[in-house]
Amino acid sequence: MNAPFVLLVDDEVPFVETMTKRLTKRNLRVIMAFSGQEALEKLDKNRNLDVIILDVKMPGMDGIQTLGEIKKVHPLVEIIMLTGHATVESAIDGMRAGAYDYLMKPCDLEQLMLKVEEATKKKRDHEEKIKEAQVKEALSTHGL
Repeated sequence: MNAPFVLLVDDEVPFVETMTKRLTKRNLRVIMAFSGQEALEKLDKNRNLDVIILDVKMPGMDGIQTLGEIKKVHPLVEIIMLTGHATVESAIDGMRAGAYDYLMKPCDLEQLMLKVEEATKKKRDHEEKIKEAQVKEALSTHGL
């Protein structure tokens, strides 16, 4: 499997920079965003993203609003919510709204890596099934 392509979204700049370094060392391709709006812009430019790691609590557009906007336009992208103790309810709301999973901050890097790999596999398997269905449809349309 090619390295997962990840967007890390959090308004805490030092956290994002540190996590990006740590995830890159583990062979992930990582791009950063520091707000929900910036995440949507980065996603428009990088349509082959596999997983978005998204903080629940951000000023302006919070993680739940960002999740909703992402799922409208890119339903196959998997999203892992990051949450503090005070926002666990929000993370559960995120799961209901289509997030793949959530992790408590500070998160264990090995656990995060595992979830990213699982989410990437789910997204790519889903894309593969869609491609297979499109091929079958195209073949049957041409009587093959």
